[in-house]
Parts: sequence; structure tokens; C-alpha cells
Amino acid sequence: MGPVLLYLSFCRLCLWASGLILVLGFLKLIHLLMRRQFLTRALDSFPGPPTHWLFGHALEIQQMGSLDKIVSWAHEFPYAHPLWYGQFLGFLNIYEPEYAKAVYSRGDPKASDVYDFLLPWIGKGLLVLQGPKWFQHRKLLTPGFHYDVLKPYLTVFAESTNAMLDKWEEKACENKSFDIFGDVGHMALETLMKCTFGKGHSGLSHRLTAHGRRFLRACQVAHEHTDQVIQEWKAALQDKKEQEKIQNQRHLDFLDILLGARDESGSKLMDAELRAEVDTFMFEGHDTTTSGISWFLYCMALYPEHQHRCREEVCQILEDRDTFQWDDLAKMTYLTLCIKESLRLYPPLPQVSRQLSKPVTFVDGRSLPAGSLVSLHIYALHRNSAVWPDPEVFDPLRFSPENVAGRHPFAFIPFSAGPRNCIGQQFAMNELKVVTALCLLRFEFALDPLRPPIKKPQMVLRSQNGIYLHLRPLCPGSGK
Repeated sequence: MGPVLLYLSFCRLCLWASGLILVLGFLKLIHLLMRRQFLTRALDSFPGPPTHWLFGHALEIQQMGSLDKIVSWAHEFPYAHPLWYGQFLGFLNIYEPEYAKAVYSRGDPKASDVYDFLLPWIGKGLLVLQGPKWFQHRKLLTPGFHYDVLKPYLTVFAESTNAMLDKWEEKACENKSFDIFGDVGHMALETLMKCTFGKGHSGLSHRLTAHGRRFLRACQVAHEHTDQVIQEWKAALQDKKEQEKIQNQRHLDFLDILLGARDESGSKLMDAELRAEVDTFMFEGHDTTTSGISWFLYCMALYPEHQHRCREEVCQILEDRDTFQWDDLAKMTYLTLCIKESLRLYPPLPQVSRQLSKPVTFVDGRSLPAGSLVSLHIYALHRNSAVWPDPEVFDPLRFSPENVAGRHPFAFIPFSAGPRNCIGQQFAMNELKVVTALCLLRFEFALDPLRPPIKKPQMVLRSQNGIYLHLRPLCPGSGK
């Protein structure tokens, strides 16, 4: 009799569980349908390309290549158009400066549908926080990017770059092209580890994959490493001698600054918040810098006349020195123009998203209600022919002072814009200048016509097949 009763109890439990799953599934479906109705009404006044009954625009984007397809739609639909990923996730996709200003000059939070998948990796750091908590963290982190803090990092940039260039000397001897993206990524990670923790990778692997279990394992490794360093630093700060040693070291690390940060009330970041901000800094500063440097070197290979002019400028700045000083960065005028033009054509973050916390009315009178999703397509904005004449042409003089003076402030935003712009953009620009200048001093870069890069937008802009270049070592000090 006992087994029969047990079996009946199990059957009842299964029926209850099945019923609960059906109810929850039904409620979720109702929620999705209501959400779709809301988004459809919100986007109703914006014409756009036709949608597939199931996939929305996702299928067409996948088949045609998302970047080029969005640019073609931007020509067809001025200002903005609806963009649907499936039937339940719809954005207003914008790529016009006034439209960008209307949304991104405010402090609306990041779109959770896009950014929540990062939470297991980076936690609730500055990238995904909103409201008073975001404001507090932004204020506490800002001193970490003061120019007095950034100055000593030039040595760190140079050390990591020269280590990479030494490896490239060996590869260049094989007289064949190779993919620079991975090496640049390793160098950028090494640099960030030194700037954040004061030491290199120490065996930490940040090579994350798209597979769920590997992703979670990699997150755990990254978190454990960050937690370990935080606890070691906090313990060291209890020792007066160690405090004096930190004060006298050649530069303050990012973690040193975070540990000492206090707001007006004396509040500081908790351990979980410290870890989230460190992991966010590592995430945002690693992949984006890798993308920016790699695509710049591709542009230099594609346009050798600009490469030669940048190299000449760097040689003139250094004269007979072999290291850069802080004041040298401001003298890299033509190199900076080329970096900006590269960032225009190949923005490391091709797309950023927001969820409106209040309604917005655009310059043409159309509006969106609170709760709407907005995607700023930076790649399409930077190729908007109404803003940039001959947008596909590489022309560094677009960023000369006289040309910048008459341009809309939201026309060029490789580091996003408004109050939620990239807090580390000066750090990134400094690193870009030092790394690329050293690369141009050591090598001449040329294309591999058999392996042109295929642009692939993920969280950052990368190449589906790598960025293969031919490198020819240059005589030290010759620039030739």
C-alpha cells in the first residue's frame, strides 16, 4: 500500500508543478504581449523597414551584416527607425546628433534587456547602476582619472607595449601576415592589471567564451582574483609601514584610490561594490582599448600616407629620447587626428542603449513615453552622410580645430555622451596615443589583401576573421 500512496503523492506533485508552470507561463506570455503592445504604440509614429512576423529585423540583419544594413536603413529613414529583435524587444534606433542629444544628455539608465547579462561578470558597477547609487559611485571614482593620477601610467603603457613589440619582432621575421588582435588584447589586459592592481596577470585567464559553463567558471575566477587582491590590499593598509610604502610608490593603482575613496558623509564602497567597480574597469578598459588600437593600426596599413606622416611627427617629438613624457601627448597633433578619424569609422562601442525614465520629445516634434527603449547606433551616426560628407573616406582633417568648431557636439561620440559617458576616456586616449606611437616607431604596417577584416559587432567592434597585417621592422631612430 505504501508504494501506491507514494506514487499517487508523486503524481499529485507533478500535476501541481505542471499547473504552476502553465500559470507562470501564461502570466509571462500576457506580460510579453502587453510589453509588445506598449512598445508598438511608442514606436508607431516612426516609420521603418518591414518586420518579419517572428524574427522582427533580426533575420535580415544577420543575413546582410548588421552594421552595413543599419547604415543603409539610416539613409532611408532620417533621424531614427524602429528596430525589433524578435516580436517582444523593440528599440527606437537613432543615429542623428539632435536625436542623440535629446536622450543622451540626460541620465537615463542602461537598458536592462541589453546589459543585464553582464551582471554575473561585472556585478553592479558604474556601467549598469542607476539613480543615486550611480551618482555616488561616479563621484567616488572620478578622482581616479585625474590627470595627476594618469601621468605615471605612461610608463606602464610603454612597458606592456614594448613587450608586445618584442614578440612582433620575432613574428615579423617569418615574412607573413599575422592577426594582431589577440596580441593587442593581451597587452591591454596586462596594462590594466598593472594600473589596477600594480602587477601583471599572475596567471589569471580572462579569455571568456560564449558557452554558459565556461562563462560562469571564468566569472568565478575573475571574481576570486579581484576579491583576493582587495583583501590583501585592505590588510596591508592596516600596517603603517605598508601605508607609507603605498604613498611613496611610483603611481597609485586604481584599487588604491577606490579603497581610499569617501563621500561627504564619510561613506566608502563596500567589498562587493569594490569588486564590481574593479571588474567593470577591467571589462570596459580591456576590450574597448583592444578594438581601438587594432582598428587604428588597420587604418594605418590601409592609408600608408597617413601612417608615414604620423611616424614623422612622433620621431620629431622624441628626437633622441626613447621614452614619452606627459607633455609629449599634447604634441601628437596629427596622430590624434588620425586616432579620432579611426574611432569615427570603427567605434569600439558601435551601439549603446537606454531605457527612458521619463518621456522625451525630439527636435521634429515626435516623442517617446517613459519606459521606451532607445538604441544609439554610434557606428551609423559616425557614417551619417548628413553630418559627415563622404563618410567612408578616411580624412583626419575632419578633426582640425576649424572643422570641429562648426560641428554638432553629439556628432562624434566614440565614448558615448552626456552624464553617463565613459569615465575612463582620457585614460583610454592616453593609452591609444602611447601604444600607437610606439608601434609606428618600431614597424611599418601593410595590409594582407588575402585576409581583409570582416567587421563583427558584439559588445565591442571586432573582426570575425581577425585583423591580419604585414609588419616590417624599422631601424631604431630612423622612422624609415
